[in-house]
Amino acid sequence: MSRKRQMEPAIRDFDERSITDAVIDRFQNTPDPRLKKIITCLVRHLHDFVREVDLTFDEWLYAIRFLTRTGRICSDSRQEFVLLSDTLGISMLVDAINHRMPEGATATTVLGPFYVENPPEFPPGFDISRGGKGERLFVQADVSSVSGAPLKNVVADVWQSDTDGYYDVQRPDLTQPTLRGRFRPDAQGRFHFWSILPSPYPISHDGPVGQMLIATARHPWRPAHLHFMISADGHEKLITHVFVQNDPYLDSDAVFGVKSSLIGNYTHEPPGVAPDGREMKGPWRKLVYHFGLKRLL
Repeated sequence: MSRKRQMEPAIRDFDERSITDAVIDRFQNTPDPRLKKIITCLVRHLHDFVREVDLTFDEWLYAIRFLTRTGRICSDSRQEFVLLSDTLGISMLVDAINHRMPEGATATTVLGPFYVENPPEFPPGFDISRGGKGERLFVQADVSSVSGAPLKNVVADVWQSDTDGYYDVQRPDLTQPTLRGRFRPDAQGRFHFWSILPSPYPISHDGPVGQMLIATARHPWRPAHLHFMISADGHEKLITHVFVQNDPYLDSDAVFGVKSSLIGNYTHEPPGVAPDGREMKGPWRKLVYHFGLKRLL
């Protein structure tokens, strides 16, 4: 045995306090500085958590099994770990950290699991519900930079739930995309379309996340909203919702996605002529909303 080896102190016999620094020390040679910061902070906070709650062996084992069940239920069409992140508020925390918005920029929120890449593109005024059942809704929106300047090459994707709280990808009976589409605003950033009033809906709660909600006396419901994903040259892509006012779940959204600025005024309109000239024989709803995009740095 070399002299150097003999002089090294023994690294063993850790107690509940000394083990944290010992584990962090093992990561000191991590070559990527960002990874080193993340993993050492993770270790420190996890160890502090275990000490704070005085975690029992049975509780630790339950947590391992819970995470195992969470992984097993994941598939190409379901991401239970993202759902867990959503319901713990982590998704919205990451969103807030990564989208510190200037005045005039529309607030962001979670993407959700039901976005579909490259939705069908429609002309102005198209009814994305394709005549489906529900309270008729006319949406009139405009997009600009935070300064109010018009933008180039604006693309607006929209999607939403139906009257029963389902998205088209959850409806095996549907043969074409429904309640979703892509619009290209005009030179002034304006676009409009017809749809139906969205409904509240529960997140998937038949798995480990649902068990967690039940055990903690929480409900799985999201308030009614329209999804928007809006992009334009030289600006950050905006991912957001516009919520329906007076929805019973606005203050208890299961994924913490509601922001006051994102609550829209879905007005009640009487029978008559709509803004696009359509004759409405019965009552309908109207949403007018402005989107402001943050310029890329």
